[in-house]
Amino acid sequence: MARHIFRPTRYHNTLGTAEPCLRVADGDIIVAETVDASGLDAHEKPVASRPNPMTGPFFVEGAEPGDTLAVEILRLTPNRRTGWTYSPLALTVLDPAAILERPKQERAIWEINANEGTVRLQDAPAALAGFTPPLAPMIGCFGVAPAGGEAISTATSGPHGGNMDYRRFAPGTTAWFPVAVPGALFYLGDGHAAQGDGEITGTGIETSFEMEVRLSVLKRRIKWPRAETAEEIITLGNARPLDQALQHATTEMQAWLGEDYGLDPRAAAHLMGMVVRYDVGNVFNPAYTVACRIAKKWLTKA
Repeated sequence: MARHIFRPTRYHNTLGTAEPCLRVADGDIIVAETVDASGLDAHEKPVASRPNPMTGPFFVEGAEPGDTLAVEILRLTPNRRTGWTYSPLALTVLDPAAILERPKQERAIWEINANEGTVRLQDAPAALAGFTPPLAPMIGCFGVAPAGGEAISTATSGPHGGNMDYRRFAPGTTAWFPVAVPGALFYLGDGHAAQGDGEITGTGIETSFEMEVRLSVLKRRIKWPRAETAEEIITLGNARPLDQALQHATTEMQAWLGEDYGLDPRAAAHLMGMVVRYDVGNVFNPAYTVACRIAKKWLTKA
């Protein structure tokens, strides 16, 4: 297994069957630079266009349609000292009447203090003078080429992954994506220094990163993205309206419980009805994201 260091010179605003930037073996590690959602690099120089320019795609030897690509997130390191967000709250999360009083959109700058592990808003209003939430790096947009020769915008998401903005896509998590084309063609980017659930202002703290991931091929079939941490298994649905995303995530979890844990639909329902947890990944983009989680302490391998 090799460790590849990749410095991109071109970026993509769709996930599709573009020419691979690098071919890697099953199990290899990639250390790749990514730019922020607006295309600014580590020197805050514009090198790509929005939305969410991606680094990649990486061709993974041995990955074939019907397989699963496992992406172990090893390290996410912001490579500059500032990031940015928008305010106010997004139109999608406000009551219609409240939209009339919504202030105009503004871009704000945040300071990233890697030594202290915090972020701080520049020129903060007095009420937020002491507000220093933790630095919590995550990947906003990543995934594989979709089926059918499609090229899908990095502004949205689907079965292939994409712009899910789910804050548990962080170091210690392994994400799974359904492979639809030879080599999988894996993309990553849109790193956030921190973000709450839902990306409800339309941004996390957008900044450039050095991302380190391990890519592995699993000879199994899935329909929607999955993830695993030391404590939980997670399934994700991407769709709009929100209830359809929840349906995809829930159905995928029921399938996983049958495949790996020997639970038929009735047994899965008993378990999920008591211990399932749901997260909202993104409610800003064209497709919303819902995550379905179950703690491993409730599970026994079949």
